[in-house]
Amino acid sequence: MTVEQLITKVHNRLNDKDFAATGGKLAIQVNLSGKITSVFYIEILNGVLSVMPYEYNDRDAAITITKTNFEKILSGKLSPQTAFADGKLKVEGNVDKVLLLAELLK
Repeated sequence: MTVEQLITKVHNRLNDKDFAATGGKLAIQVNLSGKITSVFYIEILNGVLSVMPYEYNDRDAAITITKTNFEKILSGKLSPQTAFADGKLKVEGNVDKVLLLAELLK
């Protein structure tokens, strides 16, 4: 799966979710590390979803993870909590917002 396909998959997974729990704003930057490096962000602002291939300066948090492990999280083969505990997922910023995103991605 290419990074563009991954971004589309994230958008499609979140597109029909209820964003009430976000409190009006959730902005997470995803830093892909490893063999394939890239960056994209996931933003929910006043109920409107954006998933774009850019850095996000005014983010709530940034996560760093390999593309393979992010794909495993999306497919349900790896829980975000396990990835974090095993050091496969690093979080900088508001951990609660990252956990909220994890719930939305289920």
